[in-house]
Amino acid sequence: MSTQSATWSLNSTERRVPCGPMNSMLLTGGRVIDPANHLDAQADVLICQGKIAAVGPEAAAKAPADVERMDVSGQVVCPGLIDLHVHLREPGQVAKETIATGTAAAARGGFTSVVCMPNTVPAIDSASTVALIHERAAEQGVVNVYVAGAITKNLAGEELAPIGSLKKAGVVAITDDGHCVQNNDMMRRALEYAKMFDLPVLDHCQDYSLVMDGVMREGYWSTVLGLRGWPAAGEEMIVARNILLAEATGGRVHCQHVSAAGSVQLLREAKKRGLPVSAEACPHHFALTDAAVAGSDRFRDADGKGVFGFDSSSGGQPVWPAYDTNFKMNPPLGSARDREAILEGLADGTIEILCSDHAPHCGYEKEVEFDYAPFGITGLETELALSLMQLYHTKRLGLAEVIAKFTIAPARLLHLPKGTLSVGAAADVTVVDPDREWVFEKGGSASKASNSPFYGWQLRGKPVATIVGGRKAWVEQGEPAAV
Repeated sequence: MSTQSATWSLNSTERRVPCGPMNSMLLTGGRVIDPANHLDAQADVLICQGKIAAVGPEAAAKAPADVERMDVSGQVVCPGLIDLHVHLREPGQVAKETIATGTAAAARGGFTSVVCMPNTVPAIDSASTVALIHERAAEQGVVNVYVAGAITKNLAGEELAPIGSLKKAGVVAITDDGHCVQNNDMMRRALEYAKMFDLPVLDHCQDYSLVMDGVMREGYWSTVLGLRGWPAAGEEMIVARNILLAEATGGRVHCQHVSAAGSVQLLREAKKRGLPVSAEACPHHFALTDAAVAGSDRFRDADGKGVFGFDSSSGGQPVWPAYDTNFKMNPPLGSARDREAILEGLADGTIEILCSDHAPHCGYEKEVEFDYAPFGITGLETELALSLMQLYHTKRLGLAEVIAKFTIAPARLLHLPKGTLSVGAAADVTVVDPDREWVFEKGGSASKASNSPFYGWQLRGKPVATIVGGRKAWVEQGEPAAV
């Protein structure tokens, strides 16, 4: 960690950002954590004209006399959080979510930037669709919206999308998320093509020949519940394939929402060999297990006692029945062994990035038998709290390390000019109370959808302000205080 004085010196050498009374904000008294600059210190942050103007002792001195002041004492100020795996559903599925409602949920969750997935209607496989999303986001979004383009046309896995045109249109990655490219040669060519444009390839790892029509992780609980099983090998096979293709092509491959212990081990070994592979994890995969599908009582008795926040001492005792479709997601919840492996992978750096896989659905879609319900849950408003609970509050990772997985790590993967509080950077800032306890309630969600398994949970850690480009995208009433 850099010393405080060294960090101030670093910032002071950056280019100056002019300040005026009408476009400035001073965050005072907070603990500033900026992993990109190895900064963790008590400090003030000055924002001017949508940019970071100063961090440290000189911030107050440089501020205009009538600057807007925000007292963030006792709270953490960090670079705006980035979620690189979000389904905004627009265009074509606006009954589930829109850019307006999805970005509002992101702001409530502390996220200043999101990357939307291409499984829309039409799929994001053309420059015109990318342009449409950029236009809608500029008009209706309250946070930065980046676009992931498709690997193949219409996500069908049969013909490569025009990756060069998508890059020119502004996509930051390519993926067939929601689908997985099954043809190995197609995936190889995608990696070679994307490498020419310095685009990472994000892959939803799923071997259809193994997964088939499974609806939950294959194992003890699928047998007890009489539900079709989805073997962990269905994910692990594609992870292994992607590692081999990354080695063969030199293309950057990123494995999405890792859920199986075998996948974590394969990635760990690949990274030791220096291969261009990376991975992400979602909080539901390291906060829950497949026992949750059997209902809250069975989950509590089987695995729930190992989940921070799901015990009597936490004050939260959420209750749900067996076969609750809000516990059906893709990939499905794994075993306690899988959960522990993901936590270990996050702790040792095998898994560099945290994200939500925010997947909203209409209420009526989930109100059917488990077999027939769509996969997916919402997650933008709970992922930070669940990550802090399972990683920081259990002392698996320090606070700066958790924040890095939401900031500089996704920014580096996608080559985004984000994830830092360096002077001159865009003033995307998240203010967090890491110890704040709260209950996630349906009525408090900004999302259009309500398919979350975490309603009624006692959570710990909460964003209290989200600032995008120097403007408040969301501020919780009463916190932080305006002075």
